[in-house]
Amino acid sequence: MHPPISTPIAELQLTSRRTLIDLCLATAEASTSVFTHLYPAVARLAADQADALLAAGGSLPSRLAGLPVSIKDLLDVAGEPTQAGSVVLHDRPPALCDAPVVARLRAAGAAILGKTNMTEFAYSGVGLNPHYGTAANPATAHLAGGPSAGLPRIPGGSSSGAAVSVAAGMCVAGIGSDTGGSIRIPAALCGLVGFKPTARRVPTTGAIPLSTTLDTICALSRSVDDCILLDSIIADTALRIPALPLAGLRLAVPGTLMLDDLDPHVAASFAAALGRLSNAGAHVVDCALPELAECQAFGFFSSAEAFAWHRTLLAQREAGYDPRVAKRIRLGASISAADYIDLHAARNAWITRMEGLLAPYDALIMPTVPIVAPPIAALEASEAEFFRNNNLLLRNTAAFNLLDGCAVSLPCQAEGSMPVGLMVAGPALADARILAIARAIEAALR
Repeated sequence: MHPPISTPIAELQLTSRRTLIDLCLATAEASTSVFTHLYPAVARLAADQADALLAAGGSLPSRLAGLPVSIKDLLDVAGEPTQAGSVVLHDRPPALCDAPVVARLRAAGAAILGKTNMTEFAYSGVGLNPHYGTAANPATAHLAGGPSAGLPRIPGGSSSGAAVSVAAGMCVAGIGSDTGGSIRIPAALCGLVGFKPTARRVPTTGAIPLSTTLDTICALSRSVDDCILLDSIIADTALRIPALPLAGLRLAVPGTLMLDDLDPHVAASFAAALGRLSNAGAHVVDCALPELAECQAFGFFSSAEAFAWHRTLLAQREAGYDPRVAKRIRLGASISAADYIDLHAARNAWITRMEGLLAPYDALIMPTVPIVAPPIAALEASEAEFFRNNNLLLRNTAAFNLLDGCAVSLPCQAEGSMPVGLMVAGPALADARILAIARAIEAALR
C-alpha cells in the first residue's frame, strides 16, 4: 500500500484534508502493532473543520490544522485510561482531561489520529512490546542486505509506534517522549527527524513518568522545519530560529566513546556526511572530549525514579510486566536517598563543567546511534542480545538528557541504504541555535 504521506508538511499537495485523513485511517487500520487506539471521528472532524475554514476563505489556527498526528500512549487523552504500553494498568480510571501537550495540539487544529504503541513504560531503546506486538521498521523493509535480508527489523524505542506512524506515512508527526533517546533512536533507525528539546520547555504533566528528572516530550517528523512547527505548538512558544549558513560554524565531533563500535555502514555514512559539511564551509573539529563520557556515572536516575513510581504496582502485579522492563526498574530499589541526592549534586557539577567545555563550539555532531536496526527476532530470542543492543542504542543519545541539553537526529545515509542518524546537540536552552544548525545540515545533506 502506498503511504498516504511521503513528504514534509510544507511539501504536501492537498485538495482535501478529509481525504487525507480517510487514507491515513485506512492504512492505520490495516497495520499491526502501531496504534493502541484510533480516533476516526475526532480526526475526521478536525479535517472537516479545516477544510470548511479554507473553503470559506478563513485562516487556519496553524499549519498543522486538519493534518494527522499520533500520540504516544503514555500521554493522557481525556476519556480513556493511559496504558503506557502495558497490561498492568488495565483497570486504571480514564483520564479526566488531556495532557497539556495534547490540549495544545487540539487547539492548533491537529487531527489526532490515535495513540501509538511503545516499549512498556518507555523503558528501553529497542521498541519491543510483548503485550501488543512490535511494529516492524518500515524504512528497512526493502533495504536490508546480507544474511538477514528481508527480516523485520526493530523500529527503535521507546517511541516505536510514533516512529512507524510517521515512517509508514500515516501521520505528519508523532508525539513521543525522550528520557535517554526514545525519540532520537527511532528517528535514526527509521530515517526520520527527531527533536529532543531542553526538558523544561515542554510540560510533562499528564504523562506517566519514567524519570521525572530526564523525561522530555517531543516529536518525530519528516523534516527539521516540521519539528520546529511541532515544538512551537507543544511548548506554546515559537522559537526564533536564525538563518545560519554552515560556512564558518564550528562543529565538534567528540571522539571518546561516541565513535566506539560503529557499524561499518554507520561509520561510512557519518564520514561521508562530515565530508559534505566540510565542503560546505563548516569547521569540523575532532576533539576527544573525554568529559562527555562521564555521563555514564549518572545513569541511575531512571531506575531510581521509576522504582519510586512502580514499587507498589510491582509488588502487586509484577507477573504482568515485560520481564526486561521489570528487571531494569528493580535496579532502583537499591539506590538510597543519600545516593540519590549525591547523584543530583554530581550531575549538576558535571553540567556546569561541560557547558564551559562546549562554549567554543556551535554544536556537537556524532552518530545518533552506533548501529543499524537489528532484526526483531534476534532480540526477542536472546536477553543478552537485547540488553547489549539496548545499551548501544542509548549510549550516545542519553548523554544529552543527562546534560539537560537539546539535540536533533536527522538522516545522513545515502539514498536507498539503511537509515543512519546524525545527531546535532548542545547545552540547555540552546534549542533555537541547534535547530538552526540542524536545518542547515539537513539542506547540505539533501
